[in-house]
Amino acid sequence: MTPDPLLLSGAPGSPYTRKMVAYLRYRRIAHQLIVSTGDVAELPKAKVRLLPTFYLPNAQGELEAVVDSTPLIRRFEREFDGRTAVPQDAVVNFFDALIEDYADEWMTKAMFHYRWYYREDIKKSGDILPRWRNIAAPEAEMQKAKTQFQNRQISRLYVVGSNDVTAPVIEASYVRFLDLFCTMLEEQPFVFGSRPSSADFALYGQLSQLAKFDPTPMALTLDRAPRVFAWVDVIDDLSGLRVAESPSEGWISRDRLGERLGALLTEIGKVYAPVLIANAQALQNGAQTVETSVDGKAWTQTPFPYQGKCLVALRAQYQALGEVDRAVVDQVLDGTGCEVLFAA
Repeated sequence: MTPDPLLLSGAPGSPYTRKMVAYLRYRRIAHQLIVSTGDVAELPKAKVRLLPTFYLPNAQGELEAVVDSTPLIRRFEREFDGRTAVPQDAVVNFFDALIEDYADEWMTKAMFHYRWYYREDIKKSGDILPRWRNIAAPEAEMQKAKTQFQNRQISRLYVVGSNDVTAPVIEASYVRFLDLFCTMLEEQPFVFGSRPSSADFALYGQLSQLAKFDPTPMALTLDRAPRVFAWVDVIDDLSGLRVAESPSEGWISRDRLGERLGALLTEIGKVYAPVLIANAQALQNGAQTVETSVDGKAWTQTPFPYQGKCLVALRAQYQALGEVDRAVVDQVLDGTGCEVLFAA
């Protein structure tokens, strides 16, 4: 039996914690959040320490630590009725998963880059993030933690591919996203219609930091895209949003996907698709470095096994589509650059 309320640990500075808490609020699923950046005493420990961590029963009924927001949302969609956040139409569902993956795996590069690349952002993060773990800790202890935390995170910029060469690529991509998402929000309040999907919550998770915490991208977002800035506040708590009782209502029709998603899919095809492909090739070849070109500039990072799994999952969902549905998906993908992800 799924616990009621759900128990999870996470932190306000974790985009995935914010993604999941906003999702739970919208679904009106009772939950208790333990604010922590590490393991919680007397609770199971995850094999891979990620935020948020949920504490859920396994097949044997034993409590275990579970991470990874995307499959968790699908699990909760099965286990809790009402106010669904995953489209019922197989084609719309496919694009929901693709955009969720882009937000989780590409936009997080911008989030991590801005946070640990610029002096003002580094200072704020060092001052605030360690204090969430122990708000009453002595100041001397916090200053020591600040230095250690900053040094560790800055040293990990290479993991997301952030460096002096790729910085303009990451930042230009974020600016383009702000512009195109503003345009999308002028038509509908959510990516796929009048109700939010998992893609909305994934975008919100990254924007909860980019638009609302880190000084450099926050100022950029407020100046260039006040509509997006305001959207983040709205998504934070959608528990009062009225949505259709039927899980099939409130979504755009598949025949509108091309016009609705064209600009966003083209952006994904320009920046995220080549990195996913190059990462998969590096993993397959046992290479120590991912090397490709993104937006006409050199891109280098270390291979990321999890993003290899992301590509496998997206391709599996694509292959599971029926012939008619796959033809619709192919038509929407055509010319966006994303079609290379699913080429034979």
